[in-house]
Amino acid sequence: MTVKALIVSDRPEYRQLLAHHVTLEWRDALPAEYEPATRGRLQPEFRGSVYDVVLLDHEVQEGRGLEWLEDLTERAGFPPIVYFAPQGDERAAASGAAHVLARLEFDHSQFAAALRSALSQRRNVLADTSRAALEPPPPDRFGSVRIRGYRCVRRIAVGGSSSVFLAESQRTGEERVLKVFRQVPDVVEGSTTFDRFLREYDLVAHLEHRNVARIYDLGVADDHVYLAMEYFPGGDLRSRMRQPMPWREALGYLRQLAAALGALHAIGVLHRDVKPGNVLLRDDGSLAFIDFGLARQIGLESAITGSGAIFGTPHYMSPEQGHGLPLDERSDLYSLGVVLYEMLTGQKPYVAETPLAVIYLHANAPIPRLGPGDEHLQGLLDTLLAKKPSDRPRTAEEIVTLIDALMNLAAA
Repeated sequence: MTVKALIVSDRPEYRQLLAHHVTLEWRDALPAEYEPATRGRLQPEFRGSVYDVVLLDHEVQEGRGLEWLEDLTERAGFPPIVYFAPQGDERAAASGAAHVLARLEFDHSQFAAALRSALSQRRNVLADTSRAALEPPPPDRFGSVRIRGYRCVRRIAVGGSSSVFLAESQRTGEERVLKVFRQVPDVVEGSTTFDRFLREYDLVAHLEHRNVARIYDLGVADDHVYLAMEYFPGGDLRSRMRQPMPWREALGYLRQLAAALGALHAIGVLHRDVKPGNVLLRDDGSLAFIDFGLARQIGLESAITGSGAIFGTPHYMSPEQGHGLPLDERSDLYSLGVVLYEMLTGQKPYVAETPLAVIYLHANAPIPRLGPGDEHLQGLLDTLLAKKPSDRPRTAEEIVTLIDALMNLAAA
């Protein structure tokens, strides 16, 4: 038979190596290559129906192979995946790989045996699929997990630790977002990741604020933890920032974000990952923070992150966060300044080729200047993006006051 294999790797020499092993065993094989670094993710509608097997390298997109594996194995009818993992990494088997080989230490006999087994599995699955083609999936299935009380509408996204679905509550009929933890945390990801996930729920579950996403439920289904939270049909703030915003609109959004941070800080919580992708929009134009996986309680010794550990997104990090220094509320306010600049200009204030270079610029480069029409906001931007925390406003409430003064002055 003619074996059709799809080889997914960012490394040309590794793709060639795997293709060589395929054609060595099946001389009429047709290996195809895909390079995620230049072509991006496979589109959600891609089901791999023309392939018999997929060979997936762990090193796609700088080591994000497990995210790819989770995404692809959840696609109905997708071919079996042979995953090439770092030596000793056993997580891939729990994520749905048909076989896992050590990416630098397998021999040809192991490779051939894994592919033959995967091909046999593919034939069996195709036979079962043809018999069950007319049977719809259970409405409460979210990927491989069944969650009672919710109907799956569609999957929204997949990340490193979780998959996100749009769901409908079968009790109320209201739409919810379900964030389903990717695997059993204490087995696959380690207890620290599970702790972050639980803390995300615990920090905001009892906080009533218009600009903080509402969380409705925390549960466990098929050994997977899930969160049910508010659905935001307007998408995230980044989708609204494809072009520069009028300054009044940008200040209106900034005021809501500052008010939300004020509420979080009042209960002793730092967000630590303030960025447009973590801000979602409602149909009425209001917005809310989501994703508190990096949040921590102020004043508590963190057993989660450890001393000097750096979490967050470099483009939005304060200088002190980028260098692993102690943080307080003013670090979140610096990130607000980055968001303000991006809303007004459509660009990030500091851009470089590597994350470390971006972190360096945050600490050392001059504060960027605003263009014509926005000059009157330069003072607000300067105080938010001050390099030293002591030169920034002390609280989010002070930001709200500054914004109100600017709006009142413009209206006068």
